[in-house]
Amino acid sequence: MSAESSFEYVTVHIGGQLFGVEVCEIREVFAPLDVTPVPRAPAEIAGLMNLRGRIVTAVDARSRLGLPPRGEEEPVMALGLEQGSELFGVLVDNVGEVMRLKSDTLEASPAHLDPKWRALLKGVHRLENELLAILDVRALITWRTPLAA
Repeated sequence: MSAESSFEYVTVHIGGQLFGVEVCEIREVFAPLDVTPVPRAPAEIAGLMNLRGRIVTAVDARSRLGLPPRGEEEPVMALGLEQGSELFGVLVDNVGEVMRLKSDTLEASPAHLDPKWRALLKGVHRLENELLAILDVRALITWRTPLAA
């Protein structure tokens, strides 16, 4: 299978849902240590982290997708992304395997999905027993929050 006819995804679980993130979007995968909350930050911003001397903004994927918050004892992993000169850590429940899927099996996101989810997905792949929702991580870390009056 040629690179032009397939996509490689890292699979992640967020709130019990299986997602895929294109491998080329991810700089690294790591276990976040201390996340320092940021006062008056949007709910989607879990806080800031120090990753080998660089400040990383931690974005909570559960919050961004409108899912229930993670429990204190639940595991958390982070996908390291770079946007311009900024580093982001997208917090997910766990990271699975790398999958290579044919590009012609990528389907549009279902029309009945919540518009918030549709804006954050690139489409879906039908797997044997479930759907793999392809997360647009650039859209996940890019949003405008109106300033409070």
